Amino acid sequence: MSLDAIEIETAPHPTATVIVLHGLGADGQDFVPIAGELDLTSVGPVRFVLPHAPTRPVTINGGYVMRAWYDILGVDLARREDEAGLRASQAQIEALIAREEARGIPASRIVLAGFSQGCAMALLTGLRYGKRLGGLVGLSGYLPLAAQTAAERSDANAEVPIFLAHGRVDGVVPFHRATASRDVLRELGYAVDWHEYHMEHTVCLEEIADLNRWLDGVLGATAPAPGSA
Repeated sequence: MSLDAIEIETAPHPTATVIVLHGLGADGQDFVPIAGELDLTSVGPVRFVLPHAPTRPVTINGGYVMRAWYDILGVDLARREDEAGLRASQAQIEALIAREEARGIPASRIVLAGFSQGCAMALLTGLRYGKRLGGLVGLSGYLPLAAQTAAERSDANAEVPIFLAHGRVDGVVPFHRATASRDVLRELGYAVDWHEYHMEHTVCLEEIADLNRWLDGVLGATAPAPGSA
């Protein structure tokens, strides 16, 4: 099943794509305002793709059906993971990336980003994708299936730049869970650009500014010359 998505283009004929995966219970609309806050003029025309996760019962919320990339089985995010749900959403997100490639955007000009559950999916999918991506962004989330990452990761993305950000007083995904994920990635040799803020489980203006600079760096450096697209 393909994912429905909101699409925003900053100008005609995009030369880069930023895919943003929302958090539990939200939908693609959640990050429309933030896409509007980012100034990626130096990158060239950008397409933002904001997909909606499938709906499913979520165990930790009493089985209530909501948009979720995978089930949350309990408060311990590391010990009880919905591997089947994670893998199913990984395949759908990979198909979304491949669709952007088919539309003429090279994988190296695609950034996969996500918040909370979306962060988990961005890291899970991006580290395993078979072609080098432009970058990975993880906001207020964690690395799922961490023990399997070393064996399953793609050589193509061994040097993919990663932006990770988290709130020090996050009451949903604990700060220590995020720093543990950061440390695992660094131990595996990934270049992690780490940012922390005095905030809860949300996004702040300082974080958006830092992300803007990072996107300028990873996508602006590979922007096609004017008239070459």
